[in-house]
Amino acid sequence: MAATPLAVPQNLSSHHSQSHFSFANCVNLKQSHHRIHPRSTLVAPNGVSTPHKFSSFKKLSKPITVLGHNSKFLQMGSQETQKLSINSMASDCGSTSATLSKRVLGIAHLVVSLGIILVVEKLLKKAFVAAAIKFPSALFGMFCIFSILMILDSTIPDAATSLMSFFEPALLFIQRWLPLFYVPSLVILPLSVRDIPAASGLKICYIIFGGWFASLCVAGFTAIAVRKIVKTEMIDAEPMAKPSPFSPTEVWAWSGVFLISFVAALFYPTALGTSARTCLPFLLASTVLGYMVGSGLPSDVKKVFHPIICCTLSADLAALAFGYLSKSGLDPVLVIIKARNV
Repeated sequence: MAATPLAVPQNLSSHHSQSHFSFANCVNLKQSHHRIHPRSTLVAPNGVSTPHKFSSFKKLSKPITVLGHNSKFLQMGSQETQKLSINSMASDCGSTSATLSKRVLGIAHLVVSLGIILVVEKLLKKAFVAAAIKFPSALFGMFCIFSILMILDSTIPDAATSLMSFFEPALLFIQRWLPLFYVPSLVILPLSVRDIPAASGLKICYIIFGGWFASLCVAGFTAIAVRKIVKTEMIDAEPMAKPSPFSPTEVWAWSGVFLISFVAALFYPTALGTSARTCLPFLLASTVLGYMVGSGLPSDVKKVFHPIICCTLSADLAALAFGYLSKSGLDPVLVIIKARNV
């Protein structure tokens, strides 16, 4: 028995037509990529399916957009994110360039201020030598600087402050590395005291330590007496800028210089022309490394083991190791330091 097609009731057809037009009014079908199959199936109550063709639905080639093609609701987030990322990149580049320019200006400031001090010191030294003056030229320069600052502070305080601010990088640099200038005399101490008799050595030690203690006592009691006479009170000293501590990068850099120069001087004694010139880099690096290590010690330890003592011992140990490995002994290496110090 052939199945007879089920006729679609009129109300169902009209209901489908109304739902179709209401959906088309809400959604712009022309902007959808979804395809609605032209053939659909209606199922009757008895279970018989009847194919039905909706000719009014067409294949669509554009996506369905509820808010319209020109809506900026979904585009606003991406645009704001792009603007924020661009602004953050610009601020990072600006901060990096500002930091780099500040560092370059700081180095130039240090070079200029330190160069002025060195040039003035050299000119004063030449002038004193030409005039046959035996008074230390550096001490005379110190008195001149002190007098100029006192006069400016009394007359034009701003000028004195500006002058001190200009030379502050050079002063911090000198303050940071000043102890190294006292080390060579201490490094060659084993070479200097070798020919001194024991009795004379004891007398020298008594004079040094006794005079040091006596000078401290005299200075302290004199300050107390003067303070009582003029009836002044002790005030806290003005805070002074301190040099920055040594970074691990500086320590590793000087360690590399020491190892390379030590090995080069050991295997190529005349790499820089003479053995004395070849030994200077590793001796300098050992002194600097000892000073860096001593400066990084705790404050309680530095009260007993001063950084100057630490860098003196490190330089002597480096000289002893080189003399032992090169079979030349300690004295020739210390003679190199003594000759350069003179």
